[in-house]
Amino acid sequence: MGHFILEVRDLKKSFDGVQVLKGISFSAEPGEFITILGPSGCGKTTTIRIIAGLTEADEGQVFLEGEDVTMREPNERSVNTVFQNYALFPHMNVETNVAYGLKIKGVSKAEIKNRVEEVLELVQLEGYGKRRPDELSGGQKQRVAIARAVINNPRILLLDEPLGALDLQLRRQMQVELKRLQQKLGMTFIYITHDQEEAEYLSDRIVVMHEGNIEQMGIPEEIYQHPATPFVQQFIEKGKKIER
Repeated sequence: MGHFILEVRDLKKSFDGVQVLKGISFSAEPGEFITILGPSGCGKTTTIRIIAGLTEADEGQVFLEGEDVTMREPNERSVNTVFQNYALFPHMNVETNVAYGLKIKGVSKAEIKNRVEEVLELVQLEGYGKRRPDELSGGQKQRVAIARAVINNPRILLLDEPLGALDLQLRRQMQVELKRLQQKLGMTFIYITHDQEEAEYLSDRIVVMHEGNIEQMGIPEEIYQHPATPFVQQFIEKGKKIER
């Protein structure tokens, strides 16, 4: 298990008597871009909420860098999450939004200033520090949310359909940005989407989920050219029709 940065073992979770995760297991290596792909309601978001410590599993374990963190609080895990709604503080400008996590940790003002400048340059938002969220486009808000997540140098970044609210052209532009950013940071990304084209472009490996189970795991070419189950085949074929 030593070479995995993340290992999820036999996670099970029910809400109101309905089992949404039925014992899923997968792992990620350092610097890997893994996409959890599947239709709405398949258990994708519940999975990353458990990894982040935001939801407690009924059964199973989460290991980060070989350590069992199943019972640890979110702030005790080297993981950050980017949500679809960005969750930016509307009363704060870009700089203070991005710096928030460092300020809570008691980092010095000088270091905060330097790290905010570095991360805004990384996400190509130099010169936007004094703007409020309502003065930004959807794509710019997304970059601020990512900057705020990566400034703490987490080992893993969890992204819950972060491009879902953007129009098609901007979404494709942001896919390129995300891939560039992930490769530059060398950080492990666990990414959620129901968009097959997005998964194929971004991922080193894809985890296909359906009704709380993992149907198939593999590199994009394997998933799309050699679907392992009838569901995966139908899901891929449906996606191809939508793309046309």
